[in-house]
Amino acid sequence: MIRPSVLLLLCASLLLPMTAVARLPGPLQAVPAAKVRDLSEIRSSRVLRVLVNQSRNSSGEVQGQAIGVEYHRLRAFEQYLNGHSRDGQEITLKIIPKAKDQLLGALQRGEGDLVAPGELLELQPGYAVASSEPIASNVPLVLVGIKGQRRYTKVEQLAGKTLALPTGSAAGEAISQLNQKLALHKLAPIKIEWVDPTLAVEDVLEMVQGGIFQLTVVELPIAERWGKILPKLRVDRQLVISEPGEENWFVRRDASMLRASVDRFLSGYKKPANEDAAFLRIYRRLYQVHYPLAKADRQRLEKLRPTLQKHAAAQNMDWLNLAALAFKESALQPNARSGSGPTGLMQITPSAAQRVGVNNIQNLDANVQAGAKYLALIRRKFFNSPKLNERERMAFTLAAYNIGPERVQGMRAEARRRGLNPNQWFFQVERIAMEQVGMGAVSYVNSVNKYYLAFDRERESLEPGGQKVVSRK
Repeated sequence: MIRPSVLLLLCASLLLPMTAVARLPGPLQAVPAAKVRDLSEIRSSRVLRVLVNQSRNSSGEVQGQAIGVEYHRLRAFEQYLNGHSRDGQEITLKIIPKAKDQLLGALQRGEGDLVAPGELLELQPGYAVASSEPIASNVPLVLVGIKGQRRYTKVEQLAGKTLALPTGSAAGEAISQLNQKLALHKLAPIKIEWVDPTLAVEDVLEMVQGGIFQLTVVELPIAERWGKILPKLRVDRQLVISEPGEENWFVRRDASMLRASVDRFLSGYKKPANEDAAFLRIYRRLYQVHYPLAKADRQRLEKLRPTLQKHAAAQNMDWLNLAALAFKESALQPNARSGSGPTGLMQITPSAAQRVGVNNIQNLDANVQAGAKYLALIRRKFFNSPKLNERERMAFTLAAYNIGPERVQGMRAEARRRGLNPNQWFFQVERIAMEQVGMGAVSYVNSVNKYYLAFDRERESLEPGGQKVVSRK
């Protein structure tokens, strides 16, 4: 006979939210293993292929300055390998960014030799992959909210709440286990909002600070690191989300020589005292997102909606893309002025407006028309390839709106040369932008993208009558 408590648990588990948005339905399947490259083959090729989590927190580099937590360690490992070379031939690192939940599969397929995630990453069964000695032990997952809002000290207080998590977050499985405990007490499950794949962990934290998301769960070192530049964040350390985990690197199980070298290196590695100096210097200067749906902003957007929708429809665009750009450029203020020439809601220059046949951009309708037509011109002339999905097309268009289309096309060519995806701005071509021009353009596109996502979450309330206009190109 089944006990009532067990029956309740079984029934409640059917109602629990999914814990991994990127995982295909059905049981985990082993990925076929490709031929392994151990240290001798790596030395012969003189290239160590490192699969990194595409998060900027893990693997970012800006104009030669490391801001990713793994970069100092990886460069030190490169020096370690070269210092132990018998033939004098130096190894160089080839950095291969992947979504966090794709890293181990890519290693198994032979797309890289080493995985350096910079976050907690659980080793799934079915992979011929081995973890290194711990880089960090006793790493807890912590709840992060915003100062001034409710503080949480017990799991029961999270019943019915929604947590925003990036794809591949280690918190997904932990929340699933907490929900089983809540079900036993007849409490509502914790809901998970798996965020858009264009967002990494640092983006989610920035959106929590901005009030777009209410709560998230991250590793404590990540929360502490970003808390230095996002001062409104609050970490609820008293709340135990799961047992602390270990951060590791990963290699193929049959790459025994490489694994031994990794473990010897890690056992003696000491991170530099100024490891975060560049990270703090660069990010403290960056624009941080604000909440775009406060009462006054929502009222302004409602007044502007007919104009934005009209010109977005004329250019076959989603009007919320124009709204997000307008919020970034002018905070939805039609009379905004810039000393360098950009004018009005869309902060377009007279020369750009004249290029698309629009004059008198002091007028709101003409200003929006000019901005929409100029965006459409860039999109049509430079980013009309069917290989681009619409989200990436808009990201490239925004980058070109900010720094010029020819420069962005040059970055795509460089990305292709390096083996990055030239048709993906987020985490791929933006890496070239970070190297060549700094974080300005990357922050610009990311900010508009976050405002778009914030508006899109509230689309139904922002579009009376269900008027939705999305580009079909």
